[in-house]
Amino acid sequence: MRDPKATNIVWHQTSINRTDREVLLQQKGTVIWLTGLSGSGKSTIASALESKLYQLGKLTYLLDGDNIRHGLNTDLGFNEKDRTENIRRIGEVAKLFVDAGVIVLTAFISPFREDRDSVRRLIGDDFVEVWVDCSLEICMRRDPKGLYKKAKKGEIKDFTGLDSPYEDPENPEVIIKSHEQDIEVSVNQIINYLEF
Repeated sequence: MRDPKATNIVWHQTSINRTDREVLLQQKGTVIWLTGLSGSGKSTIASALESKLYQLGKLTYLLDGDNIRHGLNTDLGFNEKDRTENIRRIGEVAKLFVDAGVIVLTAFISPFREDRDSVRRLIGDDFVEVWVDCSLEICMRRDPKGLYKKAKKGEIKDFTGLDSPYEDPENPEVIIKSHEQDIEVSVNQIINYLEF
C-alpha cells in the first residue's frame, strides 16, 4: 500500500474531462449503491436494474461483492479492517467509473455506516444509497448461497447479521422492501428516483 504521506505523486489532468464524456454518452455518471444483508436481494435487483438501464440506452457497470473479491480484493478477509478496506477500494473504483460518465451499480453488504458514508463523501452528489431492507429472518430463510447455514455451524466467523453487525442506513435515497415487492417494482422504484 502506498505511503499516504508521499509527496511525489501528482494527479495527471487529461485533455478529456468528465463533462466531455457525459456529453458523449448523454448521461450523468452516478453510483447506485445497494446495501443490505446477505440474501436481501441486492445482486438480483442490481442485475435487473442493469438490464433495464441497458434497454434505456444507458452505459452501466455492475460491481458485485463476490466478483470483486475474485480479483481486486482477493487479498482481503472479512474482519472489520478488511471490510472497511474492501469498501474503500470499491469507492475509489466507482469514482473512476463516474469520472468516465458511467452509471455504476454496486451490490455490497457494506455493513458499516461510516464506510458507506466515506464513499458518499468521496463521490459527492452523484451517490445514491439504496437500502435493500429485508429482515434477518427472511434472509436466513432465503440463504441462496448457504452462508447463514455455514455461519450457524461456526464454519464462517464474523458473519454480518449474526456475529457481526449490520448498521442500517440513516438517510438512504431509496428504501426497497425486497420481501414485500417484486423485482420489477424495485427496479422501477430506483429508475423513478433517477428520473430516467
